[in-house]
Amino acid sequence: MPHYVAIIEDADPDAVSLWFPDLPGCISGGDDVDEALENAPEALAFYAQELSADGRQLPPPRTLDELKADPEVAEDLRNHLVAEIEFPARTDAAE
Repeated sequence: MPHYVAIIEDADPDAVSLWFPDLPGCISGGDDVDEALENAPEALAFYAQELSADGRQLPPPRTLDELKADPEVAEDLRNHLVAEIEFPARTDAAE
């Protein structure tokens, strides 16, 4: 399964958000880092579902080194926590 790099930001003392540089508009959040990370695979799945509904596919994830070389992302990578989030396996198989 592909892994997407997420940038974790403390939005305020009571919330944490994370976003994916390779997936514009795909965000996750929670009361703390653990909750934001726990919610991230669901955010990825929802994002992929929305793309699919529009007839599009998820772009391939870039490596951390590729993202560090991107001037639009490099500073965020230096200033925030980073995590790799695995794209969730499909769980909607026929029962």
